[in-house]
Amino acid sequence: MYTRKNQRNLTGAEKKKFVQAVLELKRRGTYEEFVELHIQYYISDAEDGLRAGHMAPSFLPWHRQFLLDFEGALQKVDKSVTIPYWDWTADNSHSSSLWAESFLGGNGRQGDRQVMTGPFAHRAGNWPIRTSVTDSDFLTRNFGRPADPVSLPTAAELAGAMNEKVYDASPWDSTARTGFRNRLEGWTTGGDKAPWRNHNRVHRWVGGEMLGAASPNDPVFWLHHAFVDLLWDRWQSKHPKATYLPHKRLPRNDPQSGRALSAEEPMPPWNIKPSQLLDHKNLYRYDA
Repeated sequence: MYTRKNQRNLTGAEKKKFVQAVLELKRRGTYEEFVELHIQYYISDAEDGLRAGHMAPSFLPWHRQFLLDFEGALQKVDKSVTIPYWDWTADNSHSSSLWAESFLGGNGRQGDRQVMTGPFAHRAGNWPIRTSVTDSDFLTRNFGRPADPVSLPTAAELAGAMNEKVYDASPWDSTARTGFRNRLEGWTTGGDKAPWRNHNRVHRWVGGEMLGAASPNDPVFWLHHAFVDLLWDRWQSKHPKATYLPHKRLPRNDPQSGRALSAEEPMPPWNIKPSQLLDHKNLYRYDA
């Protein structure tokens, strides 16, 4: 078992090892495989077919396995490396430690939003964007979206999700009005003054590559989702009698049949059931 740390608690040596392992996966071509996988399983309510990765109950276990696979790849490079997490309710400014030039680099420049600092800046020569939904070959960010400002979620706003007593609810998609999964993922119904919350709003605050299906192109994706995974863990501790819903395969007459996975239906591409990923404590722990 190993520990995932808050990025603010990493030593300089630990940050360097994480960055070097990520860059090595990029050099080997392995990193693009993770970006491509995320694009493949970014299926919205408006599209036909199974929604395994987003806008569905399996959002949390799917990304847990996705992180585990990435972490495993990092550890093949350096067995001491784990994915740190970014608590965006606390480290919520442009000058937070994760944006240091020695770690993830900072914001994009005006105009083309190109990241100019840090090891993932295009000019450093180690981070060409090869798989994306845009034509840019460089990493982009647009902190806070100045033209139409958006803020990072606060602890008080996050509490709305953490206080939900059930995991998910019908219709098991982005329009579910109750349930922890959708409140944390951050979809809201039409007319809401804040169209994105929590997880979704973080993607929009970072901007650039983090806006779409190819969001793993920005290495901060992993730190963001490690914190989302930690929040699921905290929610489980807060609501010990609650569990993954739906328990069983939805009936054929349910509009979400074949689109939303129950606890006992395997998630592609791994053939692993959500029920197998409800507890991670035999694999890793968090320092929180």
